[in-house]
Amino acid sequence: MKLETRTGRLHLAEPLRISRSVMAARDAVVLTVRRGGLSGSGEVVSSEYLRLPTEVILRQVEAVRPRIETQPSPEQALDRLRDDARMFPELSPGVLAAVEAALLDVVGKRSGVPVHQLLGAPAAPAAATARTIGITDPVRAAAQAARLAAAGFTVLKVKAGAADPAEDLARVEAVRVGAPDARLLLDPNGAWTPATAKALLPLFADLGVEAVEQPIAPGSPDALADLAQSSPLPIVADEDAVGHQDAVRLAGRVHGVNIKLAKCGGVTAALRICEALHGTGTEIMLGCLTASSLGIAPAVHLADRARWVDLDGHLLLSHDPWEGIGGQDGTVRAPDRAGLGVLPAPAPGGEA
Repeated sequence: MKLETRTGRLHLAEPLRISRSVMAARDAVVLTVRRGGLSGSGEVVSSEYLRLPTEVILRQVEAVRPRIETQPSPEQALDRLRDDARMFPELSPGVLAAVEAALLDVVGKRSGVPVHQLLGAPAAPAAATARTIGITDPVRAAAQAARLAAAGFTVLKVKAGAADPAEDLARVEAVRVGAPDARLLLDPNGAWTPATAKALLPLFADLGVEAVEQPIAPGSPDALADLAQSSPLPIVADEDAVGHQDAVRLAGRVHGVNIKLAKCGGVTAALRICEALHGTGTEIMLGCLTASSLGIAPAVHLADRARWVDLDGHLLLSHDPWEGIGGQDGTVRAPDRAGLGVLPAPAPGGEA
């Protein structure tokens, strides 16, 4: 086997402001595994919040390249990865997820089946995805909501955590006016104190918000669980639920856990979390980072496991270098093509 890397730059159509940062672009490293005339690819994106700059990604890939290239086959490499995560102890979760995605892609192509069938789902999952509206003024938020609703989006996620909570309330009110029939999710990215959250959650409930992600600062999961017990809205843990151990600790104590493959370590790790939460009353949200369709695709193949699906990272880009999972009409769909099912997209301007 051969492992190749290629680094590109993903630009957002417009900067996305959340409570802790504003993002306009990020790097994407594509990992491609080649064997016997077939190839499979996965993507990992740089992230300041996850402490994963591009140079660290590339260094980690180079460190494990020999262990991947000396495996007898992609199938055996995938089995070993699943059975013994210690095969790659130095990999960050995002890089590990990309390695697994590349192996799943090529294994699916070698067997002629899409990834969701490899994972035990005979039918291609399809789900309504949330579409994110960043921290912006109410007039702009209302216009965005109306445009997205007209395009077919039935779930909108509104970012919160402005210095003045009244701004967040006004933004949600505006989104409700712009898209009166949409399901609304709220995400302060941990910007509130527990006292502020207790005061604000009933107000957002009155506005018809369906669930709130990580309302308080991460690092105190017990405080998040305590808040969930008295909240009039479902509380979904995100930054406080990084991996399997975190999810087990919060099982039955919060209403949901946001699984991001780049955060937990990939598809196999995500399935372990789903299994751990089954029957506990804590439901699944599938989330993502801003990434291309290649980076989002593995999670789309899991979309039938989730109550809430928030896989819109590719929809925020000015140009997505891959295509195949849809989403422009508000619904993401796992392709029926073998492997992950994504294909290189035409370059801007229509050039191949």
